[in-house]
Amino acid sequence: MNIAWSSGVPLSSITGDALILMISESEAKGEGLAPEWINRIKPLSNLGLFEGKLHQSYILPTGDISHFPVTILMGRGDRILSAEELRNLGANVAKAAAKLKMGNLVIQVPAGMNRLTEEMDTVTNVHVLSEGLLLGAYVKKHYKREQPTYQGITSVMFYIEKQLEAAEGERWDKGIEKGLAYGEATRLARNLTNIPGNLLVPADLAIAAVEIADRYGFPVEVLDEREIEQKGMGGLLAVGKGSINPPRMIVIRYQGTGQWENAIGLVGKGITFDTGGVSLKRAPGMEDMISDMGGAAAVLGVMEALGRLRPKINVVMVIPSAENMLSANAFKPGDIITTLSGRTIEVLNTDAEGRVVLADAMTYAREWGAKRLIDVATLTGAVRSTLGDVATGAVTNDETFLQEFIEASRRTGEKVWPLPAYQEFKDMLKSEVADIRNATGGFGAAITAGLFIGTFAEEIPWLHLDIAGTAFLSKERGVNPKGATGVMVRTILEWLLHQEGY
Repeated sequence: MNIAWSSGVPLSSITGDALILMISESEAKGEGLAPEWINRIKPLSNLGLFEGKLHQSYILPTGDISHFPVTILMGRGDRILSAEELRNLGANVAKAAAKLKMGNLVIQVPAGMNRLTEEMDTVTNVHVLSEGLLLGAYVKKHYKREQPTYQGITSVMFYIEKQLEAAEGERWDKGIEKGLAYGEATRLARNLTNIPGNLLVPADLAIAAVEIADRYGFPVEVLDEREIEQKGMGGLLAVGKGSINPPRMIVIRYQGTGQWENAIGLVGKGITFDTGGVSLKRAPGMEDMISDMGGAAAVLGVMEALGRLRPKINVVMVIPSAENMLSANAFKPGDIITTLSGRTIEVLNTDAEGRVVLADAMTYAREWGAKRLIDVATLTGAVRSTLGDVATGAVTNDETFLQEFIEASRRTGEKVWPLPAYQEFKDMLKSEVADIRNATGGFGAAITAGLFIGTFAEEIPWLHLDIAGTAFLSKERGVNPKGATGVMVRTILEWLLHQEGY
């Protein structure tokens, strides 16, 4: 999607399929409206059809008073909005336009963009509005024989009636740049997560990663099954050996400073399909296991955004990718696995495979110089029992790290909730025959799964994000569509940019 702005020119000089007016409740009653709109909008308010309430919308044919065939009225209420409300307003604009199959939108911006939200900041407001438009316009790819002729929203022009000063124009440019980066990165993660399992195996995920790396000139490494074995990555090798599609270990590095130092490690679970292996899952709902690489998609989305924004930080991204399949060669309950770290794992449940592959990836990220680690994984069904599909569960060994991240999540609107890391939970991971076991039963399962991964952080600051409930939704909600959400792309990115002061 192309997003731009224009100011100080007649609206009649700008073309588009639809004009969007963001109308307050006072304006809907006729206060402050341009004369040509009063007789069209005020009667709607009097009849209760459109009163300018937040997120209320109305489609108005306007061929007689405007060169735009359609005007979409979008209510913005009568109070200062939060950034999250403005983001959702942008998403609702995109959804309303998509229903009308409009491709090119012109949004007439209310006077004083910096005063629309509590943040009182033009960059933030332009950012979240642009981001919301991109997220709301997202359309999941389908594989029907007949493809739709409508290609979605392709361009948005923000129209500002008054000529902007140069400094304000720069703020608009930066806001649009960030909105595009956050939005397109999330859409990329959604696209990858929505791909059917037969069309996205570990080798395909590696190809997608290489494409992103090549697009921005990032160093990339893909280890095949032979190299994985040679390096001693026993966790990834064990999980992947049950499939005809062999595993891959994927690494992309982004260097934004002069020296490769103080790197931040992003580790994403890349199980392209999960049957549960020998500990077979139930059939109902198994089709949604195409989303078990949602963590990998999230960190790839972050790398896409870093390529656009180029902040002065260093990031190493690591994805362990495999299919967890049932076959004569599959790993089994009771197996003992030796990981890259040298730690041994007692396998009690082959459906707890994500933490096993992440063990090797955490060690490998440290070998690449990571000094702080974030892992993202559709890890446990248990987190859904606690937080549903509303919030991402977090486990950490560094409370300051966690609170910084939660603050970033408040700015993006992606809810994150901390889970306790008491010693009693750590003790549940002890094994009689190995260094650690991969399952502890039903009690505290989301916590112990996270703490299992944290063991391989080796005491450096680490944060685990369990997105099993939030990565894939059964119905549309807010800026998120049904299916893949691309969750945590925006919050990880927000936290990363905050480190550099972008």
